[in-house]
Amino acid sequence: MRRTPDKLSSGVLLRGWTSRWLYPGPAVPDVQARPGVILAPAAVRGGTPRRQAHVTDGIERTWVKHYAEGVPADVDVADASLVDLFETSVARFGDLVALEFFGAETTFATLAAQVRAAAEGLRRLGVVAGDRVALVLPNCPQHIVAFHAVLRLGAVVVEHNPLYTASEMAHQLDDHRATVAVVWDKAVHLVRGSGSVDTIISVDLTRAMPRATRLALRLPLAKARASRAALTAPAPGTVPWQALLSHGELADGHPRPGATDLAVIQYTSGTTGVPKGAMLTHRNLRTNAAQGRAWVPGLVDGREVIYAVLPMFHAYGLTLCLTFALSIGARLVLFPRFDVDLVLAAARKHPPTFLPAVPPIYERLAQAAQERGVDLSSVRFAISGAMSLPASTLELWERVTGGLLIEGYGLTETSPVAIGNPLGRDRRAGAIGVPFPNTEIRVVDPDDATTDRPPGERGELLIRGPQVFGGYWEKRDETRKALIGDGWFRTGDIVEVDPDGFVSIVDRIKEIIITGGFNVMPSEVEAVLRQHPDVVDAAVVGLPRGDGSEDVVAAVQLTPGTTLDPDGIREHCRAHLTAYKVPRRVVSVDELPRSLIGKVLRRQVRDSLVEA
Repeated sequence: MRRTPDKLSSGVLLRGWTSRWLYPGPAVPDVQARPGVILAPAAVRGGTPRRQAHVTDGIERTWVKHYAEGVPADVDVADASLVDLFETSVARFGDLVALEFFGAETTFATLAAQVRAAAEGLRRLGVVAGDRVALVLPNCPQHIVAFHAVLRLGAVVVEHNPLYTASEMAHQLDDHRATVAVVWDKAVHLVRGSGSVDTIISVDLTRAMPRATRLALRLPLAKARASRAALTAPAPGTVPWQALLSHGELADGHPRPGATDLAVIQYTSGTTGVPKGAMLTHRNLRTNAAQGRAWVPGLVDGREVIYAVLPMFHAYGLTLCLTFALSIGARLVLFPRFDVDLVLAAARKHPPTFLPAVPPIYERLAQAAQERGVDLSSVRFAISGAMSLPASTLELWERVTGGLLIEGYGLTETSPVAIGNPLGRDRRAGAIGVPFPNTEIRVVDPDDATTDRPPGERGELLIRGPQVFGGYWEKRDETRKALIGDGWFRTGDIVEVDPDGFVSIVDRIKEIIITGGFNVMPSEVEAVLRQHPDVVDAAVVGLPRGDGSEDVVAAVQLTPGTTLDPDGIREHCRAHLTAYKVPRRVVSVDELPRSLIGKVLRRQVRDSLVEA
């Protein structure tokens, strides 16, 4: 018998909501100076690649001949902002549906009116060009409205994961010093009293749902009460979202941002240390949306249906959903979290045609569709990112859907996509693909980035292009380490490039763990582990899983006389870390391997655990 999700009323899908329901599992060009912005030197701030500049001999754009038919070698790098991009889409697709949320639809014209109203509300709260505004939201219509409203004022969006712990949130808020935050009402407690935020705009997700769903959530039933409690909570002392939109619309003549203005600060672990704010301009993000559009020439503007199963606070979801989808006039179906039942139910009503996701999502969807007899043949194109794509997942997905699934590669610092497999016969299993239009690469000696490695030899991947960021927020030294020479970004990934320009990742200089599509910094988890009274020292590493992701594993050196209590240590971590950062395994070691200067050698720890 085919299993169907629990329902409160016809068409209302509310299965399994819990207090931590959100994303639980597998889950640059010149930047206009603003107060507090530390920029990279002018020579390293990206821009259109200079064709005469040095690249690794033997790979000078050899890959272009392998692009899918219709993909250009370069796209136009428009001297315009994301505001211009959004307003162009509104003019082209005004009466078409832009957003769908649990069945509630918003046209492009209505979305534009809401953006103007939210911008006016923010202006009245004192937000001006260059101000940072924190967004702490899951995928929902209010998220998209807030994003574009902040940009319309020339202010800067700073995205945050609403599942952060208070300490994780406080670090980022203290760093960028936003005074205004737009926050899911369930996450207000994370922001209240943190950093310099003095005004919180609270968002009730249920207000964007259809009326029937809202009424169902208020039924005097235990399941309805539990579902509502998981979706919304009282937020006294905040400005309700509806109140923000109640002051009319922003005047058309209000000053607009330019292409080189800072648009987004996106926090990333980078290669080392604590999270850093990558500064992305309007041109960075607009160019990457254009590169993505060019990469999939089979898309038809105004006719695609894209599912937002990726969180929009993540760089991948931000570009593919907040900019790319709207730029092509797609219907963007929003999911606050990935849930197989919700996605398959939506597919019966408005089947997806393009699905950006991560390997575990493709695996689970394909398996469930097979088991339940759900037709996913509408998905013509899918782009996988954030982690390695297993061959078995690719084969399963394409067998179930009949569409194409390719792997892409990028980093927050590249807005994020820089490399992808061609959508066609020239794609290559095991490789991450070839550089996008307007994008150049080099392969260099990891210990001397000025020295190129001969073709075919392993080396560190460097990327240059108009999507490359302008530096890290107020971190001049980190910026100088990451951006070198004439605009080259050091990725920290060790790669091989074949004679056709296809890139394969073979190792990572950085020891960041990728789990469920999210980055985990070992040093952050280790610092929490050392606070446990039984732990003297710790090393945190990632061990590979069969789905292309990694498990977070901790090796701990215990205080003499104590015995290992894995559950107690993991419980300690849960109090300080987001769920995906908590070690799935904790093992005890007599002594951690160290270098001559006393640094813990994580690579040796990882190798020992793999052997064991």
